Amino acid sequence: MNKVYQDADSAIAGLSDQMTLLVGGFGLSGNPENLITAVHKSGVKGLKLVSNNAGTDGHGLGVLLEARQVVEMTGSYVGENKEFERQFLSGELKVELCPQGTLAERLRAAGAGIPAFYTPTGVGTLRAEGRETRQFDGREYLLEEALGGDYALVKAWKGDTHGNLVFRKTARNFNPLVAKAGKITIAEVEELVPAGELDPDEIHLPGIYVQRIIQGTNYQKWIEQRTVRSRES
Repeated sequence: MNKVYQDADSAIAGLSDQMTLLVGGFGLSGNPENLITAVHKSGVKGLKLVSNNAGTDGHGLGVLLEARQVVEMTGSYVGENKEFERQFLSGELKVELCPQGTLAERLRAAGAGIPAFYTPTGVGTLRAEGRETRQFDGREYLLEEALGGDYALVKAWKGDTHGNLVFRKTARNFNPLVAKAGKITIAEVEELVPAGELDPDEIHLPGIYVQRIIQGTNYQKWIEQRTVRSRES
């Protein structure tokens, strides 16, 4: 039951070229920074990346894009990364833009063993081209398939040696969904405690969904866009 690995490098053992990698986080909040760095250092190529966003230039998933380790990405919000934009427009990077709620539900469905579902989101748009639609009670719905992956990387605020996780605020948006959708889920935490120390009522993700866990280090509180106002006289 002890799922603790010594460091991020050992925790990503088995990750190889052409795999599908799911990564948690919302903007730069809740990014598994140590694990992303380990993936970068490993040099794996041809990754199919699934994440809400693509990080920023030099931060988060942006480092994998800059190193040309990603060939395909499925995401929702990608507006903060100029390198992503360049690769997309040049045809170097294959991109599937997915509505944010649909992306979340596709990950949730994968974790629940549901192969597909119908949603009204995207009907009548480019998203629906070439896809199956069906009417229910007079309203048209679009078929969306579940979205799982080979490895899932997530970050939590606290975790125990059995893999039970507690998230904090914005970091809870996509990390739990990503964790459930991966065949092998690796978590990094700001604070790792012995099993039994976490209050069961406070656990957001049961350890059954987590295969490996590490104690993270050197976290930075990155700000995507710093907006300030002039000092009033």
